[in-house]
Amino acid sequence: MMRASSSCLAFATFYGLVLAANGVFMLAAPMAWYETVPGVPTTGPFNQHFLRDIGLIFLLLGGAVLVGVLRPAMRIVLWGAVTLWLTGHAFFHVWEVLAGICAPSALARDFPAVSLPAIIAAALVVWAECGLASAKKRPSLT
Repeated sequence: MMRASSSCLAFATFYGLVLAANGVFMLAAPMAWYETVPGVPTTGPFNQHFLRDIGLIFLLLGGAVLVGVLRPAMRIVLWGAVTLWLTGHAFFHVWEVLAGICAPSALARDFPAVSLPAIIAAALVVWAECGLASAKKRPSLT
């Protein structure tokens, strides 16, 4: 159990750093980010202000994951908030396909950068919840 817990926390640390690094990239070099990330230029013209706004969000998301690693009592709330935003973002991409704004192929193209982060965040919340539940003492029925 200790090994799984350490591995999950190590992964969460890596994940938080990746989210934060994406935010820093968006803040520091929005044009390079826009040109580098597959599919982004097809979503509309470059907008430095918008990209930096979203960069701040990703920096906050990464920070929330990292604080959750360090503060177990806050983990579920922080990681839950991260999951909420990332899942909303992923559902927005699905809505764009359903509304005819994007082709269905956009979902596959965007999966690694949009849907997968939401799935990872949700998995971390489940792991944190299971860890919390197993740490609590349950009253005996006998």
